[in-house]
Amino acid sequence: MLKIFKVTAILEGISYLVLFANMLFIKTNNPELYHTLLQPLGMSHGILFIGYILLAFLLRKSQKWDLKTFGIILIASLIPFGTFYVEKKYLENNA
Repeated sequence: MLKIFKVTAILEGISYLVLFANMLFIKTNNPELYHTLLQPLGMSHGILFIGYILLAFLLRKSQKWDLKTFGIILIASLIPFGTFYVEKKYLENNA
């Protein structure tokens, strides 16, 4: 399950950045394309975000994360590049 969490963390981070890129670059240059991409990008990011949070809760006991580490892992899902940090610092040597 840890490998699934690692993949989910990376995909969630990528989807977050793609969603930001859609908002910052495509919206200003091509509003029609922005609206076309917004629903599928937002939906995929939402599913990956929920999966990331659920997997973090499921893995907390087996990975023996203390409250501080678990909090960092959860907050990282809200910060751009945060899930990449979590994957590198907390998950790289475990799977």
